[in-house]
Amino acid sequence: MFELKYHTPFSWTEKVLADFDTFLQDHAAAEKKAAGMAMAMLGHYPDRIKLVKAMADLAIEEMIHFKQVLKILTERGTLLGNDQKDPYIKQMRALFRQGTDEYLIDRLLIGAVIEARGHERFSLVAEALPEGKEKDFYVAIAKSEEKHKNLFVELGYEYFDKLTIDNRLEEILIAEADICKGIPFSAALH
Repeated sequence: MFELKYHTPFSWTEKVLADFDTFLQDHAAAEKKAAGMAMAMLGHYPDRIKLVKAMADLAIEEMIHFKQVLKILTERGTLLGNDQKDPYIKQMRALFRQGTDEYLIDRLLIGAVIEARGHERFSLVAEALPEGKEKDFYVAIAKSEEKHKNLFVELGYEYFDKLTIDNRLEEILIAEADICKGIPFSAALH
């Protein structure tokens, strides 16, 4: 449906693999936060029937992903870890505009771009991992993130003019590329 403007280099993947337990802790936190975001959206927009159903489904799926990551952590003898502030998410949230419609458009499209970044990076992790259940898990997670990215854009098209959505998405993609370029790589999703 759309392509990211910044492509993560393999050097990011090397950082992740060098400290995979920390990456797993960060991944678990991201899934938990994504579920919370979905619940918040359905609570803020109860009159948007398709959005409510989609966000309810998304919240459940993200919590299932959280539980799956938690299982991997437990099997590796690693604790869940404390949630860390995510500079990428903080900078992405700074792109939100004021105004009822503008704010909803931005929530949907920023959500789409964050999911697209997750798809890209989970795909890199899946590609780099050796054969086994962790690789299989990351292949599946990457596919899920791709569906989520499309879901948010489709919801944008459902409630707003396509040209409005496409133009704002392009602006967000350009801003997101600059954000990615400015954040040093670590064993974290973003």
